[in-house]
Order: sequence, then structure tokens, then C-alpha cells
Amino acid sequence: MQQLTGAQALVRSLELQGVEVVFGLPGGTILPTYDPLLSSSLRHVLVRHEQGAGHAAEGYAWATGRPGVCMATSGPGATNLVTALSDAYMDSVPLVAITGQVGTGLIGSDAFQEADITGITLPITKHNEIVTDVERIPAAVAEAFHVATTGRPGPVLIDVPKDVQQAAAPWRLAEGEWPPRMELPGYRLPGPPDQAAIEAAASMLLQARRPVLYVGGGVVKSDTHEDLLRLAELTRAPVTTTLMARGGFPDSHPLALGMPGMHGTYPAVAALQEADLIVALGARFDDRVTGQLAAFAPKARIVHADIDPAEIGKNRRPDIAIIGDLRVTMGRLADAVTAEIAGGQQPDTAAWLATVDGWKAKFPLRYSHDPAGPLKPQYVTERLSALTGGEAIIVAGVGQHQMHAAQHYSFTRPRSWINSGGAGTMGFAVPAAMGAQVGRPGELVVAIDGDGCFQMTAQELATCAIEKIPIKVLIFNNGFLGMVRQWQELFYDERYSSVELGTAIPDYVKLADAYGCTGLRCERPDEVDAVLDKALAPSDVPVVVDFRTHDREGVFPMVPAGKPNDDIVLGPEFSTDEQRAATRREVKG
Repeated sequence: MQQLTGAQALVRSLELQGVEVVFGLPGGTILPTYDPLLSSSLRHVLVRHEQGAGHAAEGYAWATGRPGVCMATSGPGATNLVTALSDAYMDSVPLVAITGQVGTGLIGSDAFQEADITGITLPITKHNEIVTDVERIPAAVAEAFHVATTGRPGPVLIDVPKDVQQAAAPWRLAEGEWPPRMELPGYRLPGPPDQAAIEAAASMLLQARRPVLYVGGGVVKSDTHEDLLRLAELTRAPVTTTLMARGGFPDSHPLALGMPGMHGTYPAVAALQEADLIVALGARFDDRVTGQLAAFAPKARIVHADIDPAEIGKNRRPDIAIIGDLRVTMGRLADAVTAEIAGGQQPDTAAWLATVDGWKAKFPLRYSHDPAGPLKPQYVTERLSALTGGEAIIVAGVGQHQMHAAQHYSFTRPRSWINSGGAGTMGFAVPAAMGAQVGRPGELVVAIDGDGCFQMTAQELATCAIEKIPIKVLIFNNGFLGMVRQWQELFYDERYSSVELGTAIPDYVKLADAYGCTGLRCERPDEVDAVLDKALAPSDVPVVVDFRTHDREGVFPMVPAGKPNDDIVLGPEFSTDEQRAATRREVKG
């Protein structure tokens, strides 16, 4: 029987698990594993900061549907992963993090670079474990991937002390035998969804006169977009896709309402408020969608389908709950609707759709644009959408640029929109785009970032340049922490406290050049198409574009935090009469 060190067993386990790439940065306690990693089949991408490794693993998982893997040493290396783990936990991203730990004899002694990373990450991982027995390593790896990818996806962390990596033990698995026996006595997956509940939901859908399909990230994670399209067309129900679900339903479809919530489209927000039935699919009634929860969708009955039973009734009590994997639920629900229609029950939503179409016509996304005036981020996003045909993979940071991208890019397919939703992590875009590009080489990956976000993880451009990961980075540079500035303008009497970054430092074109990338700048609307054409052209190195955008542009529509969705603010481009009409809806049907 072959003897392997713990480090060799760890690397072999990753290979047998089908892992292709690891994002990481070595250090003292993980060095034993980096030695066999050198001669393995795994590609290692050497990041410049461990947070970048975590976000890159997230981007890879988002783009491919496969779990991302990151690796770091103990102490600060491990704690630098915490932000990415928290982000993945909030957004249900399958991720496996492997960290080194000080030797077992030193644990608890405040040794150099010691940190209780399993204790630190307990609230932000689905599962974590410190492996103290070298023979435990294969099962620990198999269990980590099983937990990360089954049920509601999420991050898992394995912490391996240095002496466990160095210890030797027999490799007990026969050729072709994987995974090993797993022991997860407290881990339970939901059973199949209740068919009676599905049939009741189908009947309720066809009886509703103002239904809305409220689609969350679970539909994208479960790859059930085709069943969603079938369900929408069968029921003639409009579809709203949350920030996490953009691309799960094509924006070009007549039933598409766009994004709901705080910065959602008016038709999406209004439709949820006036619906008589909301069918929530892989969504969690997040506060950014509901606004003031007590005032959300007061006329609606609720069908809630989700794989996580903890989400059912957490924020809004459903009339019908369907617990189970959406891969099964969505197909069965569409089949049940088909059977109802075959039995004579037909959807009756013509009046409702006419009302919704009226909202689309009266209250579109609107912004002022002067071809000779300041450059608007909405315009850049629209031109990017037009020039790519909606076929690029768009990755966003957090802030105004994120909302402009979610609003004004027309998405055509799932897994083409990657962003930090629940945690709202600045600095997400560049490393996540890097991971997405590694996962889908040959495709166009565009990071839309703000000048505040970009400077938090810009160092990963070095990784991209050296590894020939040709992402495109569009910086919407308004010289401010834009979303914070907007809130100070609206709610703090224009007292702009610690929010101005300025546009002079750094020079992003020179910075891009220093990192081995191509740097471009665009300051006028009439330059946008030419600059985008140059930026989007195939290249072996990343491209960074400094778009000097209007420094006072806001994001609208907007529902102020804590306010009812009925208090939606359309924005300065709408007249007082239009705003008044928007908040005094008359719904027929």
C-alpha cells in the first residue's frame, strides 16, 4: 500500500475530486502542500492577496457552476479569506477554502501566525473542520465538496496543521475509487418537493389575475432557466429577476420586468406591490427587494419554492411552501401547469399584462444624456450591451456602477452576470472577473468597477497580466464613493463627509501600464464606441479603461431604505406629475 504525506494526499484528493485550478498564495504552514502541488495536474494561480484568491474562486464558481477552490497559509493568510467566505456564504456560492495551520502541538499557544480560523469562520461557512489525523484528509476533502455543492450551495473551509501535512499514512483507496466513505451525521438534504403543493401552486397560478414570478439566484444556481421560460410562457405571468438572478430570464422577452427592489425598474417594483399572487422561486424576500416588509405586496398570496427550509417563512409567510431542489421543482411545476391547461384551465392575465406594459411605456429607465455633455455611466453600459449583443460575462463591484450595470445591460443568458449581492463587497470585481475568465477561457469577461472598488483589489491585474488572463476592466471614475455620496446628498443635507476620492490620483492609464496591461481613457460620449471597440478586441493582456463619468450622477429609481416600495422615487428626469402618477397606481384585471 502506497505511503503518502498528508500534503500529497490532499493534492491527490483535489485531483480525484476533479479540481482543475486553485487560486492561492503560499506561506509557512501551507508550504508542505505547495510542494506536491508543483508536480500535480492542478493549475495554481498565484494571486497578490488572499482576498483576491477567495473572490477569484467565487468568480470561477459563478461562471462555471463548479466549486471554486482557494488556498492560503495560517494567520493573516487565512483571515484575508474571511471577506470572500462571508461573500460566498451570503450569495450561496460553492467554494472550498484550504488553509494551513500551525502544528498541532502549538495550537492554542499564540504561536507565530496562529489564528483560530475555524472559530472565526464558523458563522460564515456551511461547514468547516480542522483536520488533526492525516488519514482523515481524503474524506475531509470529499465531504467539503459534497457540502459546498449540495443543498443550498456555500463555502466550506478545511484547516490542516503543518505537521499533519508532513505526516505519512497509507493511501487506502483503490484505483478509481472516489469518493471515500463520508460521515456527515448532522447534514440532511431536503427530500423531493411535495407534489400536492406543486399542483396546488399550479392551480393557484392559473387562477390568479395579477401573478408575478419573483425569481432569485436559486434559479441560476440550479440551472433551471429553461423551465422558468416554459413556466412564464405557459402562465403568461410577468417575470422579475433579482440582482442575483439577472440573466436567468432574457431581458428581451415581453414578459420580462427587469430587476425589483431598491434600485429596481418601476414595472418590477409596481408589479410586486399590486400582484394578487407572487411565486417566489429561489428567492429570499431580501430587504433590498421588499423595502418596508410590512408594506410589501399587501394584496398578494405567496407561493415560495426554495431548497433551504430556513428561508420559508423567514420574512414572509407563504400560502404554499415548496421545499426541495429547484431542479426538480421547476420542471414539475411547469408540467403541472401544462396538465391544468390540458384540463381546460387557461391563464387570464391579458388585462394585467396590458397594465404592466403601460408602466413600461410610462416609466422606463430614464436619464438625461447630452452628446456634448458629461459622460454618463448609463450610456457607457448601454453601448457595452449593444456592442456585445448581451453576450459578455459582466462582473461588477458594489455601488452605483453595479446598479447601472444591472439596470442598463440587457442580459440574454444565465451565468453572464456576476456580482456581490448579499454582502455588498467592494473590491469584488477584478478578482472575480479573473476567476470567471479562468473558468471560461476564450469568452469575453468584462469587469465594470467603480474607482473606489477598483483600488481595493487592483493588484490582481498583475496576476492577470502574468497569467495571461485577458479580462477587460471598465472603471466608472466619478472621483467619489458614488453611492455613499448619493445617500449624503439625499439624506444628509449634502454634507459630503469623507467621500471624495478625486480623479487625479492614481492615473489609471499609467497604473495599467505599470501592471503590464493596456490602459485607455474616455472622457466624452462621442469617444465611447471607439474606445470600447479597442478595449473589447482580443488581447493577451488585460485592458483597463478609465471612463471619466459625471461626478453627480445618481442611481434611480430608488426606494429609500426602510420605506415602503410605494414610496419609489423615479429620479430627476421625471416631472412631479409623473412621480405622483407613479405612486398612485390604478390597476385593472
